[in-house]
Amino acid sequence: MRNSAAGSWNSAHKADVMELVSASSSSLESAPRAASRRPPRNETTVGVAFGIAAYGLWGLLPVYFVWLAPAGAIEIVANRVVWSLAFCAMLLTVTRAWPQLIAAVRDIRILGTLSVAAVLIAVNWLTYTFGVTTGQAIEASLGYFINPLVSVLLGVIVLKEKLRPLQWAAAGVGFAAVVVLTIGYGRLPWIALILALSFGLYGFVKKRVGPKVDAASSLSIETAVLAPFAAAVMIIMALNGQDTLGSQGSGHFWLLAASGIITAVPLLFFGASARRLPMTTIGLLQYFAPVIQFILAITVLGEHMGPERWIGFGIVWLALLLLTADMLRSYGQNRGLRRAGARR
Repeated sequence: MRNSAAGSWNSAHKADVMELVSASSSSLESAPRAASRRPPRNETTVGVAFGIAAYGLWGLLPVYFVWLAPAGAIEIVANRVVWSLAFCAMLLTVTRAWPQLIAAVRDIRILGTLSVAAVLIAVNWLTYTFGVTTGQAIEASLGYFINPLVSVLLGVIVLKEKLRPLQWAAAGVGFAAVVVLTIGYGRLPWIALILALSFGLYGFVKKRVGPKVDAASSLSIETAVLAPFAAAVMIIMALNGQDTLGSQGSGHFWLLAASGIITAVPLLFFGASARRLPMTTIGLLQYFAPVIQFILAITVLGEHMGPERWIGFGIVWLALLLLTADMLRSYGQNRGLRRAGARR
């Protein structure tokens, strides 16, 4: 056995790399040992770094989709599914995680739940890609701003949870924002609402699986469910001369092929972050993506923000401030109770 400091450093960082690549929930079993190897503060710093990387990459997606022109939303999503499945197969092979995938597929409840999740994420991807490629990236970013409010409402409607006063206030302000934005857009902001609902429901469905399936296996199953339809779309478009994958040069081909990596890597970063950070911190980090998307839409993509939209977005941000304040307050109270219990 190696007892030197260098050996400890190498083993600790090798564990980090394998955890990042596999994104496996089984690493929770080794969390106490990891904590003993390094200070908790360092774990938090690493978790925040992974979280910022995940949400930062998601925030930059509008630029990537613009680079894929003249490919449309349907072709982009079809390629994203097929290439993601290829990347996941390679990942499972490298990490020798096929047994976990096979075990998950054999469980009918897990397979059914992840099939529902696959449909929801497909709706989310199609809507988001359509919004960005048709000059509506601002409204797409709005969907992820109001997603936390949708999650709160799902808790009330589906789980019969009771809201705290600040949560009620945030939900009411969020509803007012939708009304104002409907007036500002001259129509219901359906792109934002579909994005928020589909991703909120996706998160809810995924929670039903919980730690039973690691991130790589979960993504593999979801893309495998969608892959036959995505492949059929790609074949039909190719036969009708409507595809851009093989007709726009090698650079365009590899940009589309890279969608597999661009889809999977942020999810793996997120998995590494979520295992190190409390949900309160993850909840705050999630605002990185829509903020980046919003800034890019205005500065890089040149989309227009009229006064009514600024007012509507301002009301949404007020609702998020209320929700964040309630989250931090609840976290502080729970931490105080835990400390009081520990003293006893």
